[in-house]
Amino acid sequence: MTTQTPTPTPDDAAPDAFVHLRQGGVSLLLDLTGGRLPAVVHWGADLGRITVDEVAALAEGDIAPLVGNVVDEPIRLALLPEAHTGWMGKPGVTGHRDGRDWSPLFRTTALQLAGGAGSTPSSDGGPVLVEDGAALVRVLAEDTGAGLTLAIDVEMLSSGLVRVRATIGNIADPVYSLDGLTIALPIPGRAREVLDFAGRWGKERTPQRRPLGVGIHEREGRKGRTGADAATVLSVGTPGFGFADGEVWGVHVAFSGNHRHYAERLFTGAQVVGGGELLLPGEVRLGAGESYASPWVYGAYGVGLDDQARRFHRWLRSRPNHPSTLRPMTINVWEAVYFDHDLARLVDLADRAAALGVERYVLDDGWFRGRRNDFAGLGDWFVDETVWPDGLTPLVEHVRGLGMEFGLWFEPEMVNEDSDLAREHPDWIMQTGGRLPVRSRHQQVLDLAIPEAYEFILGRIATIVDEYGVDYIKWDHNRDLVEAGGPSGSAAVHAQTLATYRLMGALKERFPGLEIESCSSGGARVDLGILEHTDRVWVSDCIDPLERQQMNRWTMQLLPPELLGSHIASGASHTTGRAHELSFRAGTALFGHMGIEWDLATATDTENAALVDWIALYKQHRELMHTGDLVRVDQSDDTQLVYGVVDEARQNALFFLAVVARSEVSPRGRITFPGLDPETRYRVAPVLVGEHDDGLRPPAWWHADAIGAEGASTHEPGVPQTGALPAGASAPGTVVSGRALATVGLQAPATFPERVVVFTVRAE
Repeated sequence: MTTQTPTPTPDDAAPDAFVHLRQGGVSLLLDLTGGRLPAVVHWGADLGRITVDEVAALAEGDIAPLVGNVVDEPIRLALLPEAHTGWMGKPGVTGHRDGRDWSPLFRTTALQLAGGAGSTPSSDGGPVLVEDGAALVRVLAEDTGAGLTLAIDVEMLSSGLVRVRATIGNIADPVYSLDGLTIALPIPGRAREVLDFAGRWGKERTPQRRPLGVGIHEREGRKGRTGADAATVLSVGTPGFGFADGEVWGVHVAFSGNHRHYAERLFTGAQVVGGGELLLPGEVRLGAGESYASPWVYGAYGVGLDDQARRFHRWLRSRPNHPSTLRPMTINVWEAVYFDHDLARLVDLADRAAALGVERYVLDDGWFRGRRNDFAGLGDWFVDETVWPDGLTPLVEHVRGLGMEFGLWFEPEMVNEDSDLAREHPDWIMQTGGRLPVRSRHQQVLDLAIPEAYEFILGRIATIVDEYGVDYIKWDHNRDLVEAGGPSGSAAVHAQTLATYRLMGALKERFPGLEIESCSSGGARVDLGILEHTDRVWVSDCIDPLERQQMNRWTMQLLPPELLGSHIASGASHTTGRAHELSFRAGTALFGHMGIEWDLATATDTENAALVDWIALYKQHRELMHTGDLVRVDQSDDTQLVYGVVDEARQNALFFLAVVARSEVSPRGRITFPGLDPETRYRVAPVLVGEHDDGLRPPAWWHADAIGAEGASTHEPGVPQTGALPAGASAPGTVVSGRALATVGLQAPATFPERVVVFTVRAE
């Protein structure tokens, strides 16, 4: 990831200043006076231009009165909360040197600012005010008595996101054992409702809400990977906040190993949200001259959850490594063939996919030596000669001849005990106490922090990628890191996570243009740390569209749709057993990075014709869906979900109505279309793809006479129509102002449950 490089302020001396960062409607006001660690005076809505005297008044106004049974001077909350101030909440630094130096007292020595800034003196010759827009502030500090140095980086990103990280260094003997480095951002007392996510395999990112009371709401991830049950974004907001209303303050820890997110309210009324890496015992022991850098902790303020989500999306899209090409329509063959790799069958799948308009073909697990099931073979990254006597070349050449890219599955961090690699190098398996950890999915974890293991895996993947010109790696990770120890038996999740990042980075450097998908038992590694090295995530191994409506909806709280692998499932879901119409499966998959995970040999002629239309619709609108602003609509009826995307100019939008259950009322009433320009008039029209079932009953504004009493339409295959019309019929849909669409809305159609209806919205 690129970031700004801090440069010294003119004197680069011990700071006595306030720093005001403003961007995208957000202000972050830092107090760096008195040689103390930076404290946040305000994080939230934009304060506009402000004088140093006003800032000083705000800082003074933040000092609480002394009350009974607390320390005898005001408690000051720094970005790394300090015990010596009397702070009784979670501390920022936890560690020790043989039991000493466990409560450091840092004094700042320098302030550095990326790109320079304007400075304004106060009227009484006191602290100066440094103001900038999107900028990186670095504060240097030290505790000479404890033999520790500290650097705190605070960055205001262009989207209004704030991110913070800290680096602690040891400048003395003996070794300093670091147990934790935890960032905290204060939030106001009116924020009293917590939203974060739970989940499990096949049902990731399940939202959960609760009040924030006195105490700590802490979510620890100890799986050695982010986890299907990760908090993802932990937000605290004004009670009842929704997608469009209510202030929310949220944090995300950009790390793919063990981590923590937390919200804490003290008996004093002070409140914080924060997080950091969760270090296992002994993972970070700093000798003299050594240092540890925490992951970035992102802070996202917004008015409503959509405002917060769009800050993540806009920043991700601004990165130089964000995917810049149109996201190719993909087929992955896992649910079509599983381990049954047969060239003729796979070639037939490629032919069928290409005929539909698929642009990328991915061969999943089962292509390498000994891999006829999931009991053996992991680590032996050689093409299985018994299954592929001519290598993968015949399939790869056929796929490329059809005009498609070729992708391949790897699970580089794992090893089966039944593999040549494990038999030759049993010491490369992560373990502790002289015993192997309990198996999970019949596999163990390969210690990539061992240089020889790292080089072996890098060499094998690079050889395969080079030989076959692989365009795309589906990078899987199918087990938690249980008792994950290094060669000495000490805990090694931290080292393993960094080694994985290095491995991905080395492959990308060696093969420019190579794309990597983060798949981890589905969506168990979805975080901004892995997104520094990958190009999309696999949201879940469950592609039942009913489940995916929830999972896609809430994964978008962090990631934009173009980074979400979203595939058309089989008619009967392989993970839930539910059966769904193609229109629901395809309509759900459309809003994401669309693909197919289905044995196309079982598709009927009618289904194939509809697939052509759905794929054409995806290609027609993918640029809009993958660049526009996410909109999710708060509904009084939770049996229907309304969501979509609006382009930057607010001229075009695509909205979806997903009916996920039966309501106690019918019809359900109006749905609104927010996010548009209030003064512009828009034509709203349904998109008709394939054959529509008898359950669809259009409202009058659809112009039912044109669409047909049974919802049927007549159009050329491969050209999805917005209300296909017979000769002489009136224009489809209706024209309404953006203001009316957002405040009044239009009647929803009646339909069976588990259906999706798509609407185009175009400025007239």
